[in-house]
Amino acid sequence: MKKALIVWGGWDGHKPEQVATICKNILLDHQFEVEVADTLDAYADAQKLLGLDLIVPIWTMDEISQELVNNVSAAVQAGTGLAGCHGGMCDSFRNNVDWQFMTGGQWVAHPGNDGVEYKVEIKSSSSPLVEGISDFMVSTEQYYLHVDPAVEVLATTRFPVVDGPHRLNKAVDMPVVWTKRWGLGRVYYNSLGHHADIVDLPPVKELMTRGLLWAAEGKQQLLRDGVVLSGNAYTGMGDNQYNNA
Repeated sequence: MKKALIVWGGWDGHKPEQVATICKNILLDHQFEVEVADTLDAYADAQKLLGLDLIVPIWTMDEISQELVNNVSAAVQAGTGLAGCHGGMCDSFRNNVDWQFMTGGQWVAHPGNDGVEYKVEIKSSSSPLVEGISDFMVSTEQYYLHVDPAVEVLATTRFPVVDGPHRLNKAVDMPVVWTKRWGLGRVYYNSLGHHADIVDLPPVKELMTRGLLWAAEGKQQLLRDGVVLSGNAYTGMGDNQYNNA
């Protein structure tokens, strides 16, 4: 039985407890052992994190100690999956660039705020994460993110849709769903999910389900391939770690 940890909290406007419940139920339906915590202290036991198959962060606009980020980073580098959505994963800790580097992006704006109607366009891809899913419309926040160019983009949205200081720039396709690697670990992100009702929309929930399962499968695949997993994490980003110690 795969083990998952869901950690929710931070800004309550994103309804983190309700989103955590949706993710928990998805994982229980797929026979996971799921622990749900509402404190960042859930990241304090580094050895426990190394034994997980999946970490699901649902925590927005807060601060975190560098030690806790290091623990999560070390676990993901050793094969534990990381998967989340919206500000719960990519607007969690604005002062910690290690978190942003690991997750693949950081929210910077949502022009028009909530209720913007826009299309989510699925990228042509051989990835099973989007196979059979068609483009769809949503009415919610449209996330503008600063994104790691190394991510594999699986869905996008076109900017601009509404007015704003960005409007005179050329039109851009902003990533909505992506994957990346962090060490041996699989990382999955979906920018949709301002409220729990958005996460519960059929195409969004299907994307999240596939992403959660894909990220969690990474460690088991490594073990099947005979890869030796180690808790030794890369420590060559000392400037940021020193400043946030």
